Amino acid sequence: MKKAKSYITTTANELAEFLGLPASEGLEIKIRSDLNDKIITVVERKELTHAQVAKLAGTSRTRITALLNRNTQEISTDLMLRVLGALGVKAKIVFQSAA
Repeated sequence: MKKAKSYITTTANELAEFLGLPASEGLEIKIRSDLNDKIITVVERKELTHAQVAKLAGTSRTRITALLNRNTQEISTDLMLRVLGALGVKAKIVFQSAA
């Protein structure tokens, strides 16, 4: 059996390029990853249970568990922003040149 070759990417842009995705999808990966990181940090800092976060955000515990386990494939960016807001965090998007 042939051994699989490993590849390491260090940025969302590198990952998108490696997967053959447009740069815009690399940006989406980065934004969603940053949102997910912040949610996890705040939940841990506040020592909230998945059920408590779900109640605050008005969603199911199952969706919060997926989010906190970084399984965000079926989680919308809108929900991620709603969860952050329910946790008392304001999100601010800053625009800058990509070049």
